[in-house]
Amino acid sequence: MSRYDRMFSSLAARGEGAFVPFLMLGDPGPHASLAAAETLLAHGADALELGIPFSDPVADGPVVQRAAARALAAGMTPGACFELIRSLRARHPHVPIGLLVYANLVVHRDPSCFYREVARAGADSVLVADVPGVESAPFIEAAAAAGVEPVMIVPADADRETVRRVARDGRGYSYLLSRAGVTGADSAVRPPSAGLLAMLQEEQAPPALVGFGISTPAQVRAVVAAGAAGAISGSAVVALIERHAAAPRELAGALAAFAGEMKHATRDSSH
Repeated sequence: MSRYDRMFSSLAARGEGAFVPFLMLGDPGPHASLAAAETLLAHGADALELGIPFSDPVADGPVVQRAAARALAAGMTPGACFELIRSLRARHPHVPIGLLVYANLVVHRDPSCFYREVARAGADSVLVADVPGVESAPFIEAAAAAGVEPVMIVPADADRETVRRVARDGRGYSYLLSRAGVTGADSAVRPPSAGLLAMLQEEQAPPALVGFGISTPAQVRAVVAAGAAGAISGSAVVALIERHAAAPRELAGALAAFAGEMKHATRDSSH
């Protein structure tokens, strides 16, 4: 079983959904981003989704764009990101660690080389945000050769053909978009439709984690109650890091409180 398989199995046995925070590696600096990840894990995160900073993150809204810019200004490179992942993996051997990247970062280093580096660093999965499913074959093949799980995106209005492609090619989990557009905290998040979740299960796609706009416990509660396996929260986490970047103690407290509330909501989906 993969780390994702073990996580989902354990959570299902306890009647919980997964809480997966996203943060940008190197934001606002290497040590600070590592400390933020440690705080999130210590206070409820079941897995991590980590961004490698890129100069043109087209799927991201302004909050995550600024995080990427801060990380690049701090001198972060893909190689430096892999070092941080190695450090996290050494301390957390059982926690699923996923990467969210853009195709340029993969192609620039050559897909086979990139995915081998991902595997050596200890990450479990890679989601390439700007590659459509119909063009993903070279990335999927390179991931499989390196033993890395390719995560596929499921649009909120996905049809049967798209879901079948996700079930065929995806591993680890399915990234179910709560809405169209770019990342960002959004009070208008809607739970995934029962029909889409049923379709994903019928086609035996990897468990669905809902992302894009998840920023409150109520939203987590809603998506888990609807039948999703959990929720990914990115912009809300990154906004806390941005707000408290100059005050590490305040940042740790804010992240701890946020993680605790979001994780609690995965256990309380019936209310």
